[in-house]
Amino acid sequence: MRRKPNPKTRRRRFWRSLAITVFLLALFAAGTIAGIVMAYSRNLPDISRMADYQPARSTRIFARDGSLLGSVYKENRVWVPIGKIPPIVRDAFIASEDKNFYYHHGVDFFGIARAALADLTHRRQQGASTITQQLARKLFLNDSYSISRKIQEALLAMEIERYYTKDEILERYLNLVYLGSGAYGVDAAAHTYFGRSVATLTAGQAAMIAGVVAAPSEYSPYVNMKFAKSRQTRALDLMAESHFITQAQADDAIAAPIVLAGERAEGLQGYSSPYFTTYVIAQLEKLFGKQAVQEGGLQVYTTVDPKLEAAAQEAVDWGVNAALAEGIGAHEAALVSIRPSTGEIVAMIGGTKFSLANQFNRAWQARRQPGSSFKAYVYTAAIDNGMAASTIVDDSPVSYPMGDGTQWSPQNDDFRYMGAVTLRQALALSRNVVAVKIAQQLGIDRVIDYAQRMGVTSPLEANLSLALGTSDVTVLDQASGYSTIANQGIHIEPSAFRVVEDALGNTVLDDRYPQQNEVVSAGTAFIVTTMLEDVIAYGTGTNANIGRPAAGKTGTTSDFKDAWFVGFTPDLVTAVWAGNDEGRMSESYGGNIPARIWARYMRAALAKVPKHDFVMPADEVRKMASCSGRGMEYYLIAGAPTSPCGSAFGTPVPASYYVAPVYSAPPLPTLAPTPTPLPAIATPPPDSVGDGTHFVPLDSPAPSAAPPAPEGTKAPKRPR
Repeated sequence: MRRKPNPKTRRRRFWRSLAITVFLLALFAAGTIAGIVMAYSRNLPDISRMADYQPARSTRIFARDGSLLGSVYKENRVWVPIGKIPPIVRDAFIASEDKNFYYHHGVDFFGIARAALADLTHRRQQGASTITQQLARKLFLNDSYSISRKIQEALLAMEIERYYTKDEILERYLNLVYLGSGAYGVDAAAHTYFGRSVATLTAGQAAMIAGVVAAPSEYSPYVNMKFAKSRQTRALDLMAESHFITQAQADDAIAAPIVLAGERAEGLQGYSSPYFTTYVIAQLEKLFGKQAVQEGGLQVYTTVDPKLEAAAQEAVDWGVNAALAEGIGAHEAALVSIRPSTGEIVAMIGGTKFSLANQFNRAWQARRQPGSSFKAYVYTAAIDNGMAASTIVDDSPVSYPMGDGTQWSPQNDDFRYMGAVTLRQALALSRNVVAVKIAQQLGIDRVIDYAQRMGVTSPLEANLSLALGTSDVTVLDQASGYSTIANQGIHIEPSAFRVVEDALGNTVLDDRYPQQNEVVSAGTAFIVTTMLEDVIAYGTGTNANIGRPAAGKTGTTSDFKDAWFVGFTPDLVTAVWAGNDEGRMSESYGGNIPARIWARYMRAALAKVPKHDFVMPADEVRKMASCSGRGMEYYLIAGAPTSPCGSAFGTPVPASYYVAPVYSAPPLPTLAPTPTPLPAIATPPPDSVGDGTHFVPLDSPAPSAAPPAPEGTKAPKRPR
């Protein structure tokens, strides 16, 4: 008979079998897990790439006063080192997303258990992914949910923790995480939601940003303030639970009002000073390439003065409205303003109200005929090559052979001729025939050379009509060219930049100390300036009188498509164009709407600048009494008369003085093609007229003018 097993023996066998079974199951599970880990480990991305990872960063563009003009980005992100992210911001994210961040090794197993228990008991939702796991997902994986992705995420997180410090991990996370409303990273979010740097965020603001992480498209305060406030409250309570702040501080932050910066339109419509900002972006892409601008995180410090930009836009809008009200029919205008001593563009307006339908920048993208405003280059070349402002030229009919066998006869705007006039008078009154004769005497290639060295970058056609402004230029060209005169003959290339830095803070462009090129002498520039002052004093630009020393020139094309005024004070150069993109205006001259826009802007721009005169270079220019006793004349010392017209203003002048030698300019370099020279132009005593051999004072009766065009004859208008 078999003996029954002892109950104790049976129990021992049971527990032994159970232990063996559990051991085998555990061994199997461990082997399975090890196999899975090994399988997934073989296919894990190389985390060493994390050290070299360069995310797309925003290029930010700032005005001269430090205000943000706009950002260019593929992803709106500004990278901030961990040391510049304040503890309150770091604590808000750690409390909300990973309270054990500093204690786990990539995966928080207690957090996983806590989240599972919370789900089972329907308590407040808990996150299971650590900050390191979220970073691994962002850098190496995707947002799809699957068991395999979660395994890879956990493995990557543990691997990352082996090679990187907690601060390195947190820095990358806080700069890469998407925080809604187009903002990537905490600094971009701080600017997007609160209009401030991350370094200045309060506890309440930091908590609201941290609360967005779970569902950026739903929890953004711009999308749903109720949800955003709820998430902020949760984050502040968690910060108090983690002892980052006290409960009293959390309650105060919850009670504090939320003041948002206001959602800014994306792209072009979100830019401040949009005409200037889009010009800056175009120049950046030309210098550094489109990818560097959109992803490189450049910090661009520009020259624009927001107050002057606003004054310029106001003046342009006012001028266009005035043109429409007065029946002139100019629907657009453009303005560029430059500091001549530095070349800094302080204002640029490319049209009336900027919009997606009206973003064409007429200040630099459009080329227009400058009309008589181009004459400044002709007269600068003349003075610089030995002619005097008192040189007499005959304002009389002249014809030039054309290549097709016809004749071209330049005419004045009023179809009249004044006879013998000085260069000073001819420029002030914008006599076209005189400008053409001077250009023919100098050689048109010489005029082009001066215009280009003074700052005109547009291509210029080598024909005599260029003296009347028939080749297209930009508003920026004209502002640049006149800046050379205003800056005592020294040209500085116009620039929209002060400093450009890369994402690491290295200076990649510094225009604070620009290159200076002497184009003409200070004496030449000063004499031309005094001639352009007369344009405003009694010539075609009287509407540009602003009650302080100023010089400038009008310009109008013969078909009334373009009207200009370009002028300057010792401190500021401004070019103004008015007209239409298509079609002509009603009869309107540069001395009307453009001069009035110029004056309105310059009064506002210089309101706080003391009045002062243009500086005469005494070592290059001689000031002498006018022969007529009605003022003073200025000469380059090398070409000044040997005897003054009088010992003092108003002293009678001997009759013998009015017989002047024939003008003989110093030899000019050979330029091709060499123009056919006109008869030599005589240089008379100041304020006298004559036929080139005999001269009489201007006090004498003026020569009879040619009769006007017969009544009913319609000839085309000419530049003025």
